[in-house]
Amino acid sequence: MTTPGKVGLVGSGLVGKSWAMIFASVGYEVWMYDIKQEQLDKAVSDIGLEVEKFEKEGTLRGTLPAHQQKTLIHVTTDLKECITGAVYIQESVPEDLELKKKIWTEIDGLVDSAKMILASSTSCIVPSLISKDLRHREQFIVAHPVNPPYHAPMTELVPAPWTNEFTQTEARTLMTRVGQVPVSLSRELPGFVLNRMQYALLNECWRLLANKVVSVDDLDVVMRDGLGLRYAFMGPMETIHLNAPNGAAQYCQTYGNTIYKVSQDLGPVPEAWKMETDEHKKEVEEITKQLETLYPPKDLDERKLRRDTCLAALAKLKRGLPK
Repeated sequence: MTTPGKVGLVGSGLVGKSWAMIFASVGYEVWMYDIKQEQLDKAVSDIGLEVEKFEKEGTLRGTLPAHQQKTLIHVTTDLKECITGAVYIQESVPEDLELKKKIWTEIDGLVDSAKMILASSTSCIVPSLISKDLRHREQFIVAHPVNPPYHAPMTELVPAPWTNEFTQTEARTLMTRVGQVPVSLSRELPGFVLNRMQYALLNECWRLLANKVVSVDDLDVVMRDGLGLRYAFMGPMETIHLNAPNGAAQYCQTYGNTIYKVSQDLGPVPEAWKMETDEHKKEVEEITKQLETLYPPKDLDERKLRRDTCLAALAKLKRGLPK
């Protein structure tokens, strides 16, 4: 079977396994690297079970049947074997700057093409901190997916100041080709876009909970059975554009002053996030207690499976809907 190219994946954790399935789903030859063979063996086993399960449920991505997708995924403890000849490298090691710099220094010495795209799955480390000392730094970009990437296809593409135009353009083309939905940032900034939006929401959630305005369960209802239903199919900007008869300008004219006044009441970023004092820890414990009553620690794996099952079903539904 002729493949569209070779992809090298560095790291065999949850995100690495998702990337392997995503690239194999459309025919790429995937080579996954890790330092321990047993971790790679487990990754291959997990991937095999998942793609077979997705095929039975009708949620398998891509253009190939599960058995062909599995044959495209190879594993190695030899980083050179993973990198050599690849058109794209995706690193998904833990979120530790020094670890990422170490592995990228090793990868940098193995790059054999000026057109090889070098991407990191980091969710919060700006690309310049990882790539500043690399010889091939102009080929480096962050490709930050949503967890789990296989079912939530948005991927942020974040350039460093020196990332060249080819890398930015080709990374976006490649993400589209494999079924991801790319978002291209014009420059790096802390938190990128997804986490900046998520943190703004979490900060107000925390303030409401800390001030005992609402319970954890009811607060989640607001998103799960309210805002989230809309946001599953349209973004906040389309939402406001559709929420007034004549679009965004009328929305701002009608609700702008109210939004401004309420926003002034939102308050500062909650200090409890830092967990530096006993008071902070007590605040976290109180909210955690409510969460553990709703979702006991023993049930978390089951809830994560439910999350992924629901996301898979939603992704399947969205693929069949008009754009």
